[in-house]
Amino acid sequence: MTIGKTEQMLLADIGGTNARFALSQVDSSGCDPAGPIDYVKVADFPTVREAIVDVLARRAGGQTPRRAVLAVAGPVTNNRCVMTNSPWVIDGNELQPTLGFDSVHVLNDFEVVAWSLPALQPADLIPLGGQDGLPGEPLLVVGPGTGFGVSCLVERHGARLAVVTEAGHATLPAENEREERLIACLRKRLGHVSIERGALSGSGLQSLYEALAEVDGTQVPHRDPAAITKAALEGSCPISRATLDMFCAILGSVAGNLAVTFGARGGVYIAGGIAPRFPEFLAASAFRARFEAKGRFQDYLRNIPTRLVIKPDASFVGLKMFAEHNAN
Repeated sequence: MTIGKTEQMLLADIGGTNARFALSQVDSSGCDPAGPIDYVKVADFPTVREAIVDVLARRAGGQTPRRAVLAVAGPVTNNRCVMTNSPWVIDGNELQPTLGFDSVHVLNDFEVVAWSLPALQPADLIPLGGQDGLPGEPLLVVGPGTGFGVSCLVERHGARLAVVTEAGHATLPAENEREERLIACLRKRLGHVSIERGALSGSGLQSLYEALAEVDGTQVPHRDPAAITKAALEGSCPISRATLDMFCAILGSVAGNLAVTFGARGGVYIAGGIAPRFPEFLAASAFRARFEAKGRFQDYLRNIPTRLVIKPDASFVGLKMFAEHNAN
């Protein structure tokens, strides 16, 4: 579709518990900033269609947006996502005719974060080492949160593509004997120890905490991920502190592995819901040293910048970037 006159576009960031919607104005020059964000509880609506109808009735002034771009926290196949933690099925090909849109794009949430990377400003980021990055080279985003998301934005000959991965389910690597012992402990519980379940997610942080206590022969109280992080930052629990230290170190190793895998010489970005809670701790940790520790490829990694994304609505930036790039 060629964009002519100014018209509205619906943007959405849909999780298992909450969904956020915004309307953006679109013309031939691209998208303006998204309007006010509507927060919707998924449980309040049986389907995403009914949630969208409700939002448009309140926000669109009687107009039907021509386009919609929806980010979803789950795998997308053929423009469709069956949500893991809610009854919603997000099917762009069904929503388009039933709601009267010209087009509906359904994207994985980390794909959307990857699209945001070229538009993020210095105030949206905290530097974590490295140089400036090479223009036009791949940009990688990794994110520990409920799971471990990974996506890479690749640009060639003016075209952009965000590569969506399931890298969080790859096997967790060990860089030293202590980590090998921890992974052996986790293997007894989990079988396959993935990056996500073994370390780099909320449940992974808890797995690390419990395995560290077992390997060290220490009794510790049950703590959820937030309590582990709090105790680590306060210095009130040595095992919690060791857990967060190891979390940051492993994050560096995994991010470095993925950087050489994708050739992400444009930069590596850390997103997700966990790391922005302790930026100073992460910056002072072994994260960057472990990121670079790739033997003969240390110089290659040394030049790649690493940055922490602290912009809370980066997903809406990515939605708009995708819409602008796919305007025709």
